[in-house]
Amino acid sequence: MSGWGLTANLLSKHFSAVGDKLSETIAAWDPETATEADRDRLNETLMDTAQKLATARNAFNKEHDDVVKLRALIANDEKVAESLGDRLAAGSISESAVSKFCDELEGEKARLPQEIQEEADAKEYLDQLQQVVDAFSKSLSDFDAQAKKNMQVLASAQAQKDLQALRLQRQAELDGLNGIASHSSAMAALTKKAQAVSSEAAGMRIVADIKQKPLDDAKEIEDIRHSVSMTGGATESVVDRLKRLSSKAS
Repeated sequence: MSGWGLTANLLSKHFSAVGDKLSETIAAWDPETATEADRDRLNETLMDTAQKLATARNAFNKEHDDVVKLRALIANDEKVAESLGDRLAAGSISESAVSKFCDELEGEKARLPQEIQEEADAKEYLDQLQQVVDAFSKSLSDFDAQAKKNMQVLASAQAQKDLQALRLQRQAELDGLNGIASHSSAMAALTKKAQAVSSEAAGMRIVADIKQKPLDDAKEIEDIRHSVSMTGGATESVVDRLKRLSSKAS
């Protein structure tokens, strides 16, 4: 049995231990409850499996190329064999050479089924790995889709929360403005009272001024009399007396 045949058969035989375990992991995977750590582990497994898939694909391509080359070699040797009989009969080629050629052609044909089987085994292994990778990829895609949905729900909830907070803030501002309005009404009443008191005080000042006017006039007259009497009784200086007398003489 070829190496790829053994690998494929082992994977098939122990699929309950390997494949079923992967299947159970995928089946138990719930994108709605999985955590970011679960996603990281799944992604790590996906990357590891993807690397195995890439190696398996390269190996399959090699096995396929071997089959293609062997088929082409057999087809070409079969054409050569058709002409060897005539050449052997004509003596242009030895019987030993023809015999060796026949041995090689028979070996090529005998090896072809083995090569075809190895190609098939490699293809089977490749397909199984591809299925696993596809399953993991779908699980990750489901997780990311659910995560995006959850983020949208969270964003919507946050928007509602912000809206409610804004409403409360606006209501508080309105309540504050209403309070200021009430306070302004009280201030208006107080201002009106102050104006009334001021008007009353102005009236009292006018009355006082009216009563004070005769007193002020009397005092002014008294001051005039006093100043006149002070002037009339002033002592005449010698110089002023000389001037007065000199004026009369002339």
